Amino acid sequence: MTTEYTFSIIKPDATKRNLIGKINSYLENAGLKIVAQKMVRLQESQAKEFYAEHKERPFFASLITYITSGPVVLQVLKGEGAVMKNREIMGATNPSEAKTGTIRKDFAVDIEANSIHGSDSLDSAKKEINFFFSKEEIVE
Repeated sequence: MTTEYTFSIIKPDATKRNLIGKINSYLENAGLKIVAQKMVRLQESQAKEFYAEHKERPFFASLITYITSGPVVLQVLKGEGAVMKNREIMGATNPSEAKTGTIRKDFAVDIEANSIHGSDSLDSAKKEINFFFSKEEIVE
């Protein structure tokens, strides 16, 4: 396997419940290194641009309202097979379908407030990282 970079968002439901450290420990214990991290409150325009691929879906308005409802933690993660490793430790999008020991099974409130977002491919990871981070913010 090769070293990869992936993108993650610790979502508002998790930041409100003070779960940032616990979620980070899941990521680090899985062998991922956090090489960039910042807490922000997404503006509606940023959220709409970031989630533009979902704009025709019925949940889009609710997603935008939710993701802008409180602070989020944006992250760049590095590791062997980082995209898939992050997807595995996050668990299924629907927490009721997630495996025990995954972030979503252990912390999610529901399918929307599922505590974490992660890139689904290397192409998405590159796009999402570049959307939120400059090269100078990624420290190895």
